Amino acid sequence: MKKINHFYIGIIWLALTVFFQSCGSRLESQEKSTIKVFEDVSPSVAFIKNAALGWDWFGTNIYEIPQGVGSGFVWDDQGHIVTNFHVIYQADRVVVVLSNQEPYPAQLVGVSPDHDLAVLRIDAPKKLLKPVSIGVSRKLKVGQKVFSIGNPFGLDYSLSTGVVSALGRTMRSIGGRKIYDVIQTDAATNPGNSGGPLLDSSGRLIGVSTAIYSPSGASAGVGFAIPVDIVKRIVPQLIRYGEVQRAGLGVVLIPDSIQRRLGIEGAMILQIQEGSSADHAGLRPTRRDVFGRIVYGDIIISVDGRPIRNNDDLIEYFDSKLEGEKVEINFIRDDKENMITVTLQGLVVF
Repeated sequence: MKKINHFYIGIIWLALTVFFQSCGSRLESQEKSTIKVFEDVSPSVAFIKNAALGWDWFGTNIYEIPQGVGSGFVWDDQGHIVTNFHVIYQADRVVVVLSNQEPYPAQLVGVSPDHDLAVLRIDAPKKLLKPVSIGVSRKLKVGQKVFSIGNPFGLDYSLSTGVVSALGRTMRSIGGRKIYDVIQTDAATNPGNSGGPLLDSSGRLIGVSTAIYSPSGASAGVGFAIPVDIVKRIVPQLIRYGEVQRAGLGVVLIPDSIQRRLGIEGAMILQIQEGSSADHAGLRPTRRDVFGRIVYGDIIISVDGRPIRNNDDLIEYFDSKLEGEKVEINFIRDDKENMITVTLQGLVVF
């Protein structure tokens, strides 16, 4: 009887051993996947230091005043580095440190404060310039696993894991404009991670870490990232032009605060640039009549069937458009709704 008991105990012990080993191997497989993402992408992540120049009033020396630090990543093998605009804001000198720990002076290529994005360029050996693989953000799902890699404070690379906590968030850029479709994640984000890549489980770029929501300034489980679909549209323009070439109508809009006081819903035109798309289409600006009374301009209420409730709605929609595209605009004039087709132009003023 004792032999039988020992036999069955041995069988049970063997089964439990195989079970726990199999569990351990599954966990190890997940760990290997995470390790591979980190090892593949971390050489593409950079540490960025910026400094302002100060004057020694008691001598003739100019000295550097540290302004801040952040992260960035390699965009292409031409030495272009993408980071947040706020990381290099007000810097007189920017240095990029790659995986070899060598500092490279950076040249500013272009900035978009409205999207909190900046592009730098460094002269580094091509073997060190490993671009990040680019993914998509429009197909992201809440609960999807994400990785954040940064180089906070120059303390070598760090990896944070988490999930997509929410999608479609809106935040204010340093320029005061809204950034739409921002990704929210619980992957730990600290100030030094700003400008670093947010990755999917395959190691593809899905966003640029840009901010945390925390009263103390430390990670509190709520981080935000600029979606890669915006990055893919803005960065090539910054590389080519040094600024964002927006598509629009060539108009100046009446501020939302004034429209709210007037009880107006839509985007009212204040001024129209001569020779602009809006001018050719026959849209009307706000003006004064012969008696000095204000005659309000056309109020845009929808574009391509999409309702326009305020100026931000119009700006957001045109942000996804390119110069030369045609749009159908519905607007109110003299209390009557009208519709016209307008060809968008490239411009600096909206």
